[in-house]
Amino acid sequence: MIRDERNVIPVLLAALVHLAIFGSMAIAIDFSRDRPPTPLAIQAKLVSEEALAPPGPTPEEIRQRELEAERQRQLEAEQTRIRAEQQAEQQRLAQEAAERKRREEAERERQRIAAEEQRKREAAEREEQRRREEAEKERQRQEAEKRRQEEIERQRRENERKRAEAEAAQREQMLQQQLAQESERMAAIESGAMDRYRFAITRKIEQNWVAPASARPGLECVINVRQVPGGEVISASIESCNGDAAVQRSIEAAVFKASPLPEPEDPSLFERDLRITFKPEQ
Repeated sequence: MIRDERNVIPVLLAALVHLAIFGSMAIAIDFSRDRPPTPLAIQAKLVSEEALAPPGPTPEEIRQRELEAERQRQLEAEQTRIRAEQQAEQQRLAQEAAERKRREEAERERQRIAAEEQRKREAAEREEQRRREEAEKERQRQEAEKRRQEEIERQRRENERKRAEAEAAQREQMLQQQLAQESERMAAIESGAMDRYRFAITRKIEQNWVAPASARPGLECVINVRQVPGGEVISASIESCNGDAAVQRSIEAAVFKASPLPEPEDPSLFERDLRITFKPEQ
């Protein structure tokens, strides 16, 4: 079927109908002009009622009217058909537009869902990658911490071993020194150097003692003396004494006055803490 988008056919049919109408009117006017004039003389004639009735249409007029009516019906039918086709075309276009819109909306929804699923997958992959990276970092950290602890433990054991060896060597050296000093000391003692050392200390204390009036013959006191290398006295106290308090104070004062005390002939005989028996000659 040929589409008439500009309505050319209805316009042509309408123009033909109007031309036919104008042509019929012109023919009727011409027929009336050709009739001869009627004489003015009045003649009476008896006619019947049927003769007085207006004359009916001629066969040609009937045929023209029927043609006109047929053309009008065809025109109306064509217009109706055209309107129906237009409505059908409009409905089809509307349906196509609706279907196209539905498909576009469905495609957009599909794309949105696909994009959302892709975003979720990418987010899940990123999260999984992050967890794997964190797990790997934690594993590396634990391994590094384990190696560090093992190194610390190894170093501690090595230091402990070295310290034990150093302490053992130091103890051995000190023991050797003590043995040597003890041997020297014993040799010095056996030679009488210790007796001479103690006698010299006692003698210097007696020389610095100022006997109080309460001192009696037979005085005997034990004095605890602490000195530092060089003989400087840092403390003196009476352990036991048969003299009174004044005598004891005088003896302690004599010890401090005797500082520095004499040094031994052999340095191995030096004693930081001395226990001296003070028995002055009367």
